Amino acid sequence: MTTTPFPTAGPVSPLTARKTWRTVEPIHGMIYFVPEAAAAYRQVGIAAEAGYFASRAAAMGAVSAETVIATFYNFHPDLVRAALPAAWSVAAPSSILAARTVAADGGLRRLLGDGVDSPEMARAAGLAQAAAHLAAAHLAGRPLFAGHAGLPWPDAPHLVLWQAQACLREYRGDGHIAALVLADVGPVEALVVHVASGEVPQGFLRASRGWSDDEWSDGVERVRSRGWLDDGPDLRLSPAGLAARQQVEEETDRLAVRPYGAIGEAGCAELRSLSRPFSRAIVEAGAFGVAAAA
Repeated sequence: MTTTPFPTAGPVSPLTARKTWRTVEPIHGMIYFVPEAAAAYRQVGIAAEAGYFASRAAAMGAVSAETVIATFYNFHPDLVRAALPAAWSVAAPSSILAARTVAADGGLRRLLGDGVDSPEMARAAGLAQAAAHLAAAHLAGRPLFAGHAGLPWPDAPHLVLWQAQACLREYRGDGHIAALVLADVGPVEALVVHVASGEVPQGFLRASRGWSDDEWSDGVERVRSRGWLDDGPDLRLSPAGLAARQQVEEETDRLAVRPYGAIGEAGCAELRSLSRPFSRAIVEAGAFGVAAAA
């Protein structure tokens, strides 16, 4: 993809892993929100909501709803079962993956314009792909990542960057679930803690994850019983809750470090610098429903 040598490989800090993932993530994450995705899934006969579960799970093959419940972690089981395995009887995983790639291509071309063909895009793609290749040598305990790691690579640089970030995202996500399980934080409790951190609106998570009012209330009480919530009507983490969440996040960062060793601290800094304008453009264009700096 580029003849310019990559920076020397070497260990990176957990903070670097977090910063690099966060900076590049909009380039992949837009696929869950752009209209091109819903349109592409409709072309193969799948509704938008089912398309989310089917398109993200398709890398693992025609897996059961139970496999997706386990690997996606925080969605209500009934929400998953409404989509799978029925989607596989409409379209094969390979067809859904092809539709997802078409949607990514269309979405990125619309959001980034000539940026998709820029030298900066090609360089960023090469760096991210190098990290994803290293991650692929360490599949154990990373089921959702392993499915993505086995997919063929596209040719276009913007799609290479998109797919590499998909791999790195799922690698990190598998580690995050391991950290949650180790901390005995269940699916609803994880959502409650996320809301109580103040980083995401409660309405969005409750609407998108499908838990009932009673299930949500029970989850809140379980988190409260651990001393993780302040008193009062609003969900807000207590000092103990902040410490518990920080421990999970630090463990997630630690488990996400390995792939970025392929490009070292300097390569991660370069990847962030190259990707930041693309990510910012995607966010400011309203791809996630908001206009804010990435």
